[in-house]
Amino acid sequence: MPPDQTPAPRTDVTFASGDAQCAAWLYLPAGYSPAAPGPIIVMAHGLGGVREERLDAFADRFSAASYACLVFDYRYFGASGGEPRQLLDVASQRADWKAAVSYARSLPEIDPDRVVVWGTSFSSGHTIVTAADDKRIVAAMAQCPFTDGLASGLTMSPLVSAKVTARAVRDVIASRLGKGPVMIPTYGAPGSTALMTSPDAAAGVQALIPEGASYPKDVAARIALQIPREFPGRKAKDVTCPLHVVICERDTVAPPKPTQKHVAKAPNAEIKLYDAGHFDIYVGDWFERNVTEQLDFLTRTVPLA
Repeated sequence: MPPDQTPAPRTDVTFASGDAQCAAWLYLPAGYSPAAPGPIIVMAHGLGGVREERLDAFADRFSAASYACLVFDYRYFGASGGEPRQLLDVASQRADWKAAVSYARSLPEIDPDRVVVWGTSFSSGHTIVTAADDKRIVAAMAQCPFTDGLASGLTMSPLVSAKVTARAVRDVIASRLGKGPVMIPTYGAPGSTALMTSPDAAAGVQALIPEGASYPKDVAARIALQIPREFPGRKAKDVTCPLHVVICERDTVAPPKPTQKHVAKAPNAEIKLYDAGHFDIYVGDWFERNVTEQLDFLTRTVPLA
């Protein structure tokens, strides 16, 4: 099936996480029933992303191959609830992952022992941690993964890093005073005060947004103080299920060398190296290669029958 034709049928659902409801799309291919439950792929986006930004392209392909999918927005983002809006917090997002997996397992059409976790960029760190902590996860997939916060932070120039840190400190102070968040763009031109400022960041993010659509592209700046202290790649050694990792060798957002070092320690890792940039694998020919190899991984590790 071509990547952007005939969207697969899906249903809008919600599940509780913390003090809010997370919105999700549930894809249930024909043949799934309580009498014949099947596997499901739980999916969420990266840094400040929402489902509409090309996650449906992946889910359409997985669903066409008869895999169920649960594609969700984190609390505070997209169609999900929670205040303040655009609050990007590692602990709450990982709690959302646990809630999403639990919800998927509760569905009568789903085999609770055949849940796959799929992440991209920032969310790939969450999938690695989720798979490491939950030994019932049957397989995990991580593309252009965020694995090493210090390495990602060092991609910024010292001046940009200083400006981002100053804004993050202002946001923390504002939150302690009971004020609204101080925001920061998730992406911007090189040298701007934003979380991603690589030369390909602006065009890369914009290529994910559907034509005519518009989504908030800023987050509470306090996340900039969390990122350098996060090393989800260190948990890769504890992921015992099959782990499919796509590493972009020209990635200027999630540096590839630290990722290779981390995921090589996973006992069942399958590592794919692409001569591509961070955003290339969502669209065009790189998307085709990427999703085709992901489907191959699924059919080998999580067969439908």
